[in-house]
Amino acid sequence: MQKKLDIPRVLIEALPYIQKFQGKTIVVKYGGNAMASDTLQNSFARDIILMKHVGINPIVVHGGGPQIGNLLERLGKESKFVSGIRVTDEETMDIVQMVLGGLVNKQIVTLINKNGGRAIGLTGKDGNFIHAKKMVFSKDDPGMNTAEIIDIGHVGEITHIDPNIIEMLVNSDFIPVVAPIGVGREGQSYNINADTVAGRLAEVLQAEKLLLLTNTPGILDRQNKLLTGLSAMDVKGLIHDGVIYGGMLPKVQCALSAIENGVNTVHIIDGRVEHATLLEIFTVKGVGTLLKRASE
Repeated sequence: MQKKLDIPRVLIEALPYIQKFQGKTIVVKYGGNAMASDTLQNSFARDIILMKHVGINPIVVHGGGPQIGNLLERLGKESKFVSGIRVTDEETMDIVQMVLGGLVNKQIVTLINKNGGRAIGLTGKDGNFIHAKKMVFSKDDPGMNTAEIIDIGHVGEITHIDPNIIEMLVNSDFIPVVAPIGVGREGQSYNINADTVAGRLAEVLQAEKLLLLTNTPGILDRQNKLLTGLSAMDVKGLIHDGVIYGGMLPKVQCALSAIENGVNTVHIIDGRVEHATLLEIFTVKGVGTLLKRASE
């Protein structure tokens, strides 16, 4: 009987959020451990489909670093990184396109469609919708007066996003699934960080929310307690104090850019939790860290 009573309570708790976010756009960056098991994959797909069915417009941007690394290893090619960025020579870029634009993208599209949704996969090269240029990476050398320039290959930074193709898909009741590959002025392909693509896309679309699925509960304090309801000023203070560091920094910087450029809230949530996306959006407590604009 208690389980039966819990169902209407959950629905009643979700109702005001469904009403509030109806017709709004939510960009979700999907990857990491959220892809690690069939159970998590299916719970994610159902979360996205439910969002669409209640009138929210979800857009999925995915990564695929482990899958790229696995294929490179099978082909006998070493993965090289500079400050956490994958060095992407021409041969590696071909593999990145195969894995991100082909294997991973179509797996996610199939997963959503199999669970009753209508997803369409694309890369930033489709419709030339993610324009990029070669990232210039420099590394400070204490023994030199100028920073050393390091060639990291076909790694790109976004110069412009044309939202027309995404808006066309959303208006046709499809769920876009985006692989983070950009296109240069001469048609070159560029490997772009998936968090960056998700963040910039959320900014361009003026999304209601940006959700970043991670392998941690969210932003933690020095006692490993979850922090939430943070403003941009709070986050900058945590960075300055060294509470936020290492692998969390790029995600947090992406989040800061989003909330400072028109996205209402950013959520850094644990992709290892079943239905984490719905729990964060449709419940009072949530399951991760909420970053909000000053006016929120």
